[in-house]
Amino acid sequence: MIAFANTHGGVLLVGIGDDKTIPGLKFPEDESYVIEQALKNCKPAIVFTETFIPIGDDRIVIQYNIPESTKKPHTLLLADNVKECYVRAEDMSIKASREVREIIQRAQKKKDIKFHYGEYETLLMKYLDENSSITLKQFMQVAKLNRFRASKKLVLLVLANVLRVTPGEKGDVYSLAFHQSLKKS
Repeated sequence: MIAFANTHGGVLLVGIGDDKTIPGLKFPEDESYVIEQALKNCKPAIVFTETFIPIGDDRIVIQYNIPESTKKPHTLLLADNVKECYVRAEDMSIKASREVREIIQRAQKKKDIKFHYGEYETLLMKYLDENSSITLKQFMQVAKLNRFRASKKLVLLVLANVLRVTPGEKGDVYSLAFHQSLKKS
């Protein structure tokens, strides 16, 4: 639910198996209560609607509609005050990287983003002209930058709509927001 709220919203169905069977729930109030209790550790609170859908044989499916939030990023508070943030990537919920969390947070401010197009940005654009994407690690190697500086440059370029970030289980991938080859035809 956090991932849906932090991304583009979505629908969660409880009582449907991963194999697409619909066994339903015999005690939907119990499942609803457990979810409600878990969401108490989510900050800020998530807006959602809950609908109980009868499917026969005294079984219920619970449908949660979660809109894209205007109060992002939502985090889950775990033990020892550890906060985790999740986003959707295709059909998966993925723990958001430090960069994606910063992008989500700064994108809410709706400020104009300015950046200096210099040596590092030139290296990045040349790399992306020859390759479809780049990771933070690859950019650190190409530009010979430490993690902090490389991260800040990539985040800024995503916020300026020069790059697009695609979160993944193995790390974020950055690509041009609008691909246009630098090579002359």
